[in-house]
Amino acid sequence: MRKYSAFLLSLLSLGILLYFLLFVGFVRIQDAIPPSFLHVNTIFLSIVLEALPFIFLGVFASALIQTFVTEETVQRCIPKNPLMAIVPAVIVSAIFPVCECAIIPVIRRLLKKGMPLHVGVIFIVGAPILNPIVFASTYFAFHSTPAIAYTRMGLAFVLAIIIGGLVYMFYRTRDQLKWTTDELPNRPLASQQTDRKNIKAVFYHASDEFFDMGKFLIVGAMIASLVQTFLDRTLITGLASDDLFSPLVMMGFAFILSLCSEADAFVAASFAHTFSAGSLLAFLVYGPMLDLKGTIMLFAYFRAKFVLGFMAIITVSVYVLILLYQYLFL
Repeated sequence: MRKYSAFLLSLLSLGILLYFLLFVGFVRIQDAIPPSFLHVNTIFLSIVLEALPFIFLGVFASALIQTFVTEETVQRCIPKNPLMAIVPAVIVSAIFPVCECAIIPVIRRLLKKGMPLHVGVIFIVGAPILNPIVFASTYFAFHSTPAIAYTRMGLAFVLAIIIGGLVYMFYRTRDQLKWTTDELPNRPLASQQTDRKNIKAVFYHASDEFFDMGKFLIVGAMIASLVQTFLDRTLITGLASDDLFSPLVMMGFAFILSLCSEADAFVAASFAHTFSAGSLLAFLVYGPMLDLKGTIMLFAYFRAKFVLGFMAIITVSVYVLILLYQYLFL
C-alpha cells in the first residue's frame, strides 16, 4: 500500500507542477515540448482518425457475418474448383468499399466460416484498391494524368490474381489463422448457437472486435508516425532517378507511411515531379496491399510463417510487375 500511495502522491505532485508551470507562466508546455514530438502527435492522430471510420465499418461487417452468415452459405457461394474461384473473387472484391484497415477483420471472420485461404487473400489485397472510392480519389489527385488512376486499377486487378494463385500454390487450403480456445476449427462458435440473428449479438461482436483490433492499429500508427517524423527524406529523393531502385524506395515509403488507400493518392501526387510514373504506381499499389499497421494486424491474426511468406509474395509480385510495366510502357 505504501508503494501505491507514494506513486499516487508522485503523480499528484507532477500534476500540480505542470498546472503551475502552465498557468502561472514560468514556461508554456507547448514551448517545452520539442517540435518533433508535436509532429509525431499530429501524424499519429491523423492516422488513427483517418482509419477509425473504416475500422468501424469493418468490425460491424465482421459482426454481421458472425451473426447472420453460416458456414454453409459461404461454401455455397464459392466455386468448387479453387482456381476457378480466383477471378470471381477479384471482381467481387471491387464491391467492398473498405480500406486495408477494415478488410482484415472481415476476411478473418469469413475464413473462420470456411472461405478458402487464397480467396480471402484476394480480398485482402484487392478490396483496398479495387473500389470506386479509391478510383475516384486517384483520378482526382492525378487529374492532369488520369492514366495513373486507370493503370492503378489494372495493375491491382492483375496482382490480385497473381497473388491469389501463388498463395494457393504454396499453401493450398491449409488453415493459417490463429484460433482462440473457443474458436477451434470445425467447432461452432458459442454465440451462433444462442444469439443468431440477434441485434445485441451484432453489437457484442462488433465491440469485442473493435477493442481487439484497435490496439494493433494504435501500435502501428505510433510506429508509422515516429518513422515519418525522424526518417530523412533526402535519402529517398536521392534514389528517385534510378529505374531499378526507385520503385523499391517508394514501396518501402508506402509501407512505412501506412496511409489509408482513400488518401494515399494525394501523397503520391506530391512526388510526381520527383519520381517516375512507375515508382508512383509502386507506391499506390503496394501500400494498400501491405503497410506497417496492416502487417501488425496480420501477425496478430495469422501464423507468423504465413505472414512472412505472404509479405514476400506481395513484395516480389508488385516489384516484378512494376518493372515489367516500366519496360513495356515507359
